Amino acid sequence: MPSDRTFTMIKPDALEKGHVGAILNKINASGFRIVSMKMTQMSLRDAELFYAVHKERPFFGELVSFMSRGPIVAAILEKENAVDDFRTLIGATNPEEAVEGTLRKQFATSMGENAVHGSDSNENAEIEGAFHFSGREMF
Repeated sequence: MPSDRTFTMIKPDALEKGHVGAILNKINASGFRIVSMKMTQMSLRDAELFYAVHKERPFFGELVSFMSRGPIVAAILEKENAVDDFRTLIGATNPEEAVEGTLRKQFATSMGENAVHGSDSNENAEIEGAFHFSGREMF
């Protein structure tokens, strides 16, 4: 059953380049409502825990280092069919393969620095949202 909420992070590379406002504008223009949002920075340990599913992959160390190098903007978004619709909005992991108009096509520079994270399932959206937000931070 589709969920009406998903989780996203605007990654350190997008913050460094000043793209937060433009990304949030595109999210809002695509019909998503922000129900929780904050700027924060993950420690190395936070990033290891958040991306634990990738622990055995060769890019894990680079991913953890990248995601903890600077601030992120974490948000929970609401819209009917949120997970699938947001995955469509962000586009392919590789910005060269992303469709025109997607966030990664417009703001990402590489597979490793791809500007935006979006949950890949309803279950992960709940887990990832709870990682960054307490119940009283969700509206």
